[in-house]
Amino acid sequence: MPRLEDHCWSCSCASSVETKHSSGAHWLASKAEEMMSIITSVLSNAYGSLHDVRTANLIRRGLVLFTVGAFLALVLNLLQIQRNVTLFPEEVMATLFSSAWWIPPCCGTGAAVVGLLYPCLDKHLGEPHKFKREWASVMRCIAVFVGINHASVKLDFDNNVQLSLTLAALSLGLWWTFDRSRSGFGLGITTAVLATVFTQLLVYNGVYQYTSPDFLYVRSWLPCIFFSGGVTVGNIGRQLAMGGVEKPHMD
Repeated sequence: MPRLEDHCWSCSCASSVETKHSSGAHWLASKAEEMMSIITSVLSNAYGSLHDVRTANLIRRGLVLFTVGAFLALVLNLLQIQRNVTLFPEEVMATLFSSAWWIPPCCGTGAAVVGLLYPCLDKHLGEPHKFKREWASVMRCIAVFVGINHASVKLDFDNNVQLSLTLAALSLGLWWTFDRSRSGFGLGITTAVLATVFTQLLVYNGVYQYTSPDFLYVRSWLPCIFFSGGVTVGNIGRQLAMGGVEKPHMD
């Protein structure tokens, strides 16, 4: 028969081994929990930094687009005023640069919205825009857009319908030359419709007026200007979203 001392020794040894296993498991669990907390903290900090970088980049792109849109609106509006295409009240003409002060901010805001939407829409549709992705192409697109605006006030036709058809062809040519994407065409049409409706409301409420209106209260070629402007601002926004890195274009 086993003696009592042997029984007590075996029980104490088993208890000691069990205690060591328990403490070891507890130590591993605490270390694993500590490592998980460290990893979670690192990931959260990385995500926060990435979020801050993306937000700052979005703000910078928006400011650039706002500045470009406001400048183009100021220059092109002055061109239309000089050619008596648009007429403002006398008290408005006495303000800064002899133009309506609210036009550059409104157009700048619209340019920022449209320019930021273009790359987002490309990403949502899953078709990254790769056609003529370089700043030289963007500058040519801006030059053509300014030329279309210049043609709208310089060209003389027998009626506004002929001028509208000519500018529509030029606007489609601008899209085909510098864009050729479904998202660009769709967003350009949306921009033209919304901007034309907004302009109609402004003219209807007497904020300013167009000479020889033939499309309700405005000129029939105005949607073409808004369409080409949307495509131009969209190309600027896409290039800014790339970070300015030039890539070979695909014809």
